[in-house]
Amino acid sequence: MGNLRGWEWVILLAIVLLLFGARRLPDLARSVGRSMKIFRSEVKDMKQDESPSATGATGPSSAPMTPPPPGALRTPPVERATTDDDGERPRP
Repeated sequence: MGNLRGWEWVILLAIVLLLFGARRLPDLARSVGRSMKIFRSEVKDMKQDESPSATGATGPSSAPMTPPPPGALRTPPVERATTDDDGERPRP
């Protein structure tokens, strides 16, 4: 599908013209252009964030992560409420 010939482009453009109409095509092209510009700037920012800084300072992402000690993530046990035969909780 990556190699479209001349007639295939003409058919594709005719279908787009029928779907969106001649009035909406300039707005559609403008919004696609703006979206591509925003996408490129975001990708550029992400690449700059991933590159090491020129000052040599290390951020939190450069430090190796160590797992927590074995008992650190345990939650305390929760007491279950008991009920009487009629489904109501007993009074203390």
